[in-house]
Amino acid sequence: MTTSTSRRRPYAAALWALAYGALGAGWALGAPGYPWGATDPDPDRALSVLAATTPGFGWAIAAFGLVTAVTATALARRSSSRVPPFLAWPIAALLILVVPDSRLMMGVAYTPLLLVAPVFGWGLGGTTLADAWPWPVLNQLVCVLGGLLLAAAALAYARDQERAHWFTPRRGRRAVYVAVAVPMVYSATRWAWAMGIPLGVNAEFLAEGEDGMWLAGAYLATFGAFGGLLTLGLTQRWGEIFPRWMPGLRGRRVPPLMAVIPAGFVSIIITVAGLTYLRWTIAGRFALDEWGAWLPECFWPIWGTALAVATVCYHQRRKHDAPPSGSVTAS
Repeated sequence: MTTSTSRRRPYAAALWALAYGALGAGWALGAPGYPWGATDPDPDRALSVLAATTPGFGWAIAAFGLVTAVTATALARRSSSRVPPFLAWPIAALLILVVPDSRLMMGVAYTPLLLVAPVFGWGLGGTTLADAWPWPVLNQLVCVLGGLLLAAAALAYARDQERAHWFTPRRGRRAVYVAVAVPMVYSATRWAWAMGIPLGVNAEFLAEGEDGMWLAGAYLATFGAFGGLLTLGLTQRWGEIFPRWMPGLRGRRVPPLMAVIPAGFVSIIITVAGLTYLRWTIAGRFALDEWGAWLPECFWPIWGTALAVATVCYHQRRKHDAPPSGSVTAS
């Protein structure tokens, strides 16, 4: 079953690449829906690295899709050559980390709030899910999906080549500590602003958000801190066996993918958002006396990378687990 599934991964990646390449050709020929440039609701064209492109860029997308499809198909052949993974990993990184921008993280973070807002009668300034997930942002999800399919194919190829695993339990524990600590720096600034404390900013900056903006920031800070604490489950017993306080699940084995999928996705969107802030910092968009508004975010790529490493280590440790008859030994 595992071998059959791993054999299908390259073909799934190739199918995605051909479909997206065809979409790019369609945009170049005048089809609507080009997700960057003038049709992207990015107010100052500073979020996406492709903000300056036009629909004619669709031909480059078509060529990129063809190269990606050929690379993915080569991964299915299981040769001893290192060329397929050598090409696959940069392509996957481009799709997962470079094409998306920070709006992907904002959409994920605000979705729970937007879903419960009607229940409590919160207006949220009229913001809806459609505002959080316009087509240009949904397109980023499509690109991330393609990158993940190709990365999964490359991982299966590496396993077939019996390469040594770098992702050990010890490295996983260290990565978890980093993934828990880094978001707390960001959270501290946003909680301080919500309480009227100008941590890392001047009084004028703080006054600009007194209309409720900092309460939204405190929500994001709490969201991030809670996620950081959940990362502990990648090395703790409750990340393998449901704890006693969960009726109906207590004592049962936690399915590995239940932790791997959300943690892996969060590691991507955090890294992408951090890279956006790093780009802006290098471009000189921020003031030094307002470091609290941008410096913590510049560490998010470290957070995302640490979370990704911890997630892979968790998966490596648990992929051969057998369903427990009673209990397991904590890591």
